[in-house]
Amino acid sequence: MSLDVDGRSVAQEAADYEDRYGVTPARADHATLLRMIEDLLNEGLQTLVEPFPETDREFAAILDELRALSPDQLRAKLVISGWLLRPYGEDQMRCQECMYFLVHRRWCDLPELNLPAEPEWWCRLWRI
Repeated sequence: MSLDVDGRSVAQEAADYEDRYGVTPARADHATLLRMIEDLLNEGLQTLVEPFPETDREFAAILDELRALSPDQLRAKLVISGWLLRPYGEDQMRCQECMYFLVHRRWCDLPELNLPAEPEWWCRLWRI
């Protein structure tokens, strides 16, 4: 049985989303996914913003972790990728400048994430 970041089963996590939003992350539309992400982070979900992957090997290791997740493991995706609802670091990096951010769709096109994102947000998979 696969467990999420809180030690709950993936099925229980999916059921929790279904109860709260009427849909699981895998089946949610853009607006609902945005709300799910904002709710999780505004309710105190702590993500792994450090260590920032400095090498291709470190970046690939994070991608490997994300690939192993179910599309309904939204919490784990956010935690592992270091998702934040604000710019990060000394340079105030944000999705807007990331190579994976699709401006007109407001979407992170990194296949392992494949989530809606706002221009002012950030994650540790940020790349120019």
